[in-house]
Formats: sequence, structure tokens, C-alpha cells
Amino acid sequence: MKCVMIHGQSHEGSTCNIARMLAKKLDAKMSEFFLPRDFNEFCLGCTVCFEKGQTHCPHYGKLEPIIKAMDEADVIILESPVYVYHATGAMKAFLDHLGCRWMAHRPEESMFKKQAVVISTAAGAGMKSTNKDMADSTFFWGCARTYKLGFAVRAVSWEGISEKYRAKIEKKVTKTADKIKKRNGRAKPKFKTKLFFSIMRTLHKKVMNPADTEYWKAKGWLDKKRPW
Repeated sequence: MKCVMIHGQSHEGSTCNIARMLAKKLDAKMSEFFLPRDFNEFCLGCTVCFEKGQTHCPHYGKLEPIIKAMDEADVIILESPVYVYHATGAMKAFLDHLGCRWMAHRPEESMFKKQAVVISTAAGAGMKSTNKDMADSTFFWGCARTYKLGFAVRAVSWEGISEKYRAKIEKKVTKTADKIKKRNGRAKPKFKTKLFFSIMRTLHKKVMNPADTEYWKAKGWLDKKRPW
């Protein structure tokens, strides 16, 4: 099993440690990227990725290693501490660059067989909205399954978390790891994903963005073929 972790910050804090705990329990071959250290660009809104393709993005040189790792992985882990009830700006800036891979445009076929995990921590609250920031993308990429882990750690560092709460974290992480391993290689999208795909298929038949429609046509998705 291959796993890629994309960290929404460059320090190795509580959220990072929980993500690594999960990867270890998956016994996965792991690759890691830290934002903004490994990718620090803001989307320019130039729309070239939608019109010509993602490789034309002015930041593609920096983006390519992360995209390659994601496409090769069985499991994608996105993690972010809560910053004002949302994911970090670095995580948001990264996800902005992948809008052209949403189902409304040109989703990567392999995503429909992958599993994803979004992880967030806060001293108190905001995990639900932070996880949604990241899970919105994993859903619209077409990921077969997305698991959400949010923890109110009541601390500002991994070392500051009580032993009792660490045990609670590990128990939940172990349960999630077991589900991922059980579905590895056999994950299929839920009804909601298939329904949204069907809606997008209907729209692409009417030609929204010509580049998107040509992509769907080349994949055979406007006929009977499906990515799962």
C-alpha cells in the first residue's frame, strides 16, 4: 500500500503526529509534503488549467511532484491544524490549484478507487469546518472513500496532550486504519459520488467547457464506461 501525506503546515505538531500514526498503522510506503515548504504558490486565477490543462499552470513545476505522488498512492492523507475555524492558508492555496481535477472538469480516473483521510486538530473547536475544507476536494476529485478525524487536543503541542487523550486518539486512528486496510484495492465510490458524476456527465454532453468535454469523451465517460 502506498500513502501520501500532505501537511497543511511546515512544523511537526499534533496533526502531523496523528497523520504519521495512521500511516504507520497502515504499514504503508509513505511520502510526505509540507506546506508551504514544498509548495508555496497562490493560484493566480488565470484559468489556463481549465482551458489548456494543468501542465500549463505557471506553478506546475512545483506542483508536479505532489500530484505524481497522489496519483500513485492508494491512500491520500490531508491534514491541517485549525486556523480560525478553517484549514491553513497553505492548504487552501494548494487545493485551489487542483480545481481543474474536480468532477465538474477533468477528474483523474484513478481517484475513484482511492481512499482519503482528512485530519484536523485544535485546542478547542473548529475541526468540523476544517475537515470540510479538505473533504470537499477529496469528494469532488472522486475519491471512493473519505474518512474524517478531528480532535480537540486541549494543547498547543503534541507533547502537551494528556496520556488519556492520546489513548483515545490512537483508538480512533486504529479503527480508521482497519477500515482502510479492509477496503484497500476494493474501494468503490458511494452513491452520492456516482450521482454527482452522472449529473456532470449530462452537463458535459451539452458542452460546457470544450476542453472538459473532450476529456470526458476521450475517457469514454459520455458513453457507458465509468472510472470505477
